[in-house]
Amino acid sequence: MNAQLDSSGYSSLDKTKLWLAVLLAVAGLVGYYWLEDRQGLWTRVGVLLGAVLLAALLVWFSTYGAYLREFFVESQFELRKIVWPTRQESTQTTLVVAVVVVVISLLLFAFDSVLGLFFSNLFGAGR
Repeated sequence: MNAQLDSSGYSSLDKTKLWLAVLLAVAGLVGYYWLEDRQGLWTRVGVLLGAVLLAALLVWFSTYGAYLREFFVESQFELRKIVWPTRQESTQTTLVVAVVVVVISLLLFAFDSVLGLFFSNLFGAGR
């Protein structure tokens, strides 16, 4: 037997829903531009938003949507674990970065000036 197994975990119905969602979104975009000379802006935007909303609903009620919902829930959970720096820590870090940038800039200026003088004297441009 030469049967191929679908190891992705998505059924053919889910893949069909995803393709229909893509087609709906593209149809909404095509409709937006096709109605350019025939309808007003609000009608065109309504067609586009309606198509995108229907496409999003199709994806939402598929296995892809379940994975997306799980991703968003876990993301919110992880965001609660973040420890943000205090205002004082942020200010001190910003000042350190500014001082380092100024010091590096001065060092690069000094190296550039010394090398410029050296090469201008070496090639006789200073005479």
